[in-house]
Amino acid sequence: MGRCSRRALPRSAAAALLAALLLACGPGGRPEPQGPALVDPHATPETRALFVNLRRLAGKALLFGHQDDLAYGVQWFNEPGRSDVKETAGSYPAVYGWDVGGLEQDRGANLDAVAFERQRGWIAEGYRRGGVITLSWHMRNPVTGGTAWDTTQAVAAILPGGAQHERYRQWLDRFADYVNGLRAPVPVPVIFRPFHETSGGWFWWGARHATPDEYRQLWRFTVEYLRDRRGVHNLLWAYSTDVFDSKQGYLERYPGDAYVDVLGFDDYQSVRTSATRAVFSRRLRDLVELAEARGKIPALTETGVETVPDSLWWTGTLLAGIKSDSVARRIAWVLVWRNATFEREHRHHFFAPYAGQASAADFVRFTEDPLVLLENELPDMYRLERP
Repeated sequence: MGRCSRRALPRSAAAALLAALLLACGPGGRPEPQGPALVDPHATPETRALFVNLRRLAGKALLFGHQDDLAYGVQWFNEPGRSDVKETAGSYPAVYGWDVGGLEQDRGANLDAVAFERQRGWIAEGYRRGGVITLSWHMRNPVTGGTAWDTTQAVAAILPGGAQHERYRQWLDRFADYVNGLRAPVPVPVIFRPFHETSGGWFWWGARHATPDEYRQLWRFTVEYLRDRRGVHNLLWAYSTDVFDSKQGYLERYPGDAYVDVLGFDDYQSVRTSATRAVFSRRLRDLVELAEARGKIPALTETGVETVPDSLWWTGTLLAGIKSDSVARRIAWVLVWRNATFEREHRHHFFAPYAGQASAADFVRFTEDPLVLLENELPDMYRLERP
C-alpha cells in the first residue's frame, strides 16, 4: 500500500493496518521468537511489548525521533503543544529523546536547561500519545564534578571498591527515583542509553579514559544496581558507540548480551554528504547483522548535520543511505539531535527543520516515504498482539 493512501487513513485505521501486518512475523518477515530474553526478566508488560514491537517493525517501518522535541525549538522555548517537527511535517516525532545530565547533582534542570519536572510531564505526554521515549545521560565527572567532557579518569574510581563508588551509587539512586516516578499512570517504558559514544574520547567514560574491561564492569554494575537493588523495571538498555570501522571494533567494549537490549551507534560523520553514503550504509548493515544475531534491536541512536544546509539532505543522504541496502534498512529508529533556541543560546544549533528552513520541504518528503513513521502512524507499541 502506498504512503499517500496510508496517510489518508485516520490514525487509528493506519495503525491498525500496520499492526495487522506485524502480527505473524519478526524482523525481515521471519517468525517472531517466543519469549524475548530482555536484560530485565521482570520488565513491565509495556516495556516488554515495546521491545517485541520494535523488533517486529524492523524492515517494515523506520521510526523518526528528535531530541528535546517538546521542550523548545529554534524560535520558541517551553510553549505547550509546540514542536518543530510537527509544525513542519504535521505530526510529532515517533521517538522522543531526552537527557538527565545534571540529575546526579540534584539540579533542577538538565545541561540544556530542560527542567526535570517539566521533562517528566513531556515524557508522560509523549507516551500517552503512543510515542517512544529514550533517555541519555551526560553525567558529570564523578571525580572532579566537571562536565561529561571533563576527561579526568573516573571509571575505576566509581567501580565497587573505588574511592567514589558511594557517590556513584547516590547518583544512581537519584536516577532510579526519577525513572520510577515516570508514570502515566503505569510506569513509562524508557530506552536508556547511558555512557554513549563509548568508542570516542570526548567523554570521561570514553575509549581513551577507561579500559574495555573497566567500561564493561561499570555497565554491568549499573544494570544490576538499578534492576536488582532499586527495582527499576521499565528500562530497555541501549549500548551505543560512535562510528566504527568493523564489527570487531564495535564489540570491543560491549558489556555482553545479558546486559543489552538495543545496539546503536551515533554517526555525525558519514552522513554529512551523499559522498560517504556507502560507508554509512555499511555501518548500518554491520549494526543490523550484529543486533539480529543476538536477538537485539538495531538503531541509529543519534545523527544529523548541524543547520541542515543541504536542502535535499533528508532524502538524498539520510534516507538514501538507509534504503540502499536491504539489511541496513532494518534499523528500528533514527534520532536527530536537538533544535537549540536561538534567542537563548545565540547560535545556530539545530538538526531538524523548522517551518521555512531550507530543508523543510525535503523533510516532508522524507516523512512521507512509506518506510518512515511519525507518531500519528504508530501502532500501539505498548500492547502485545498475539499472532
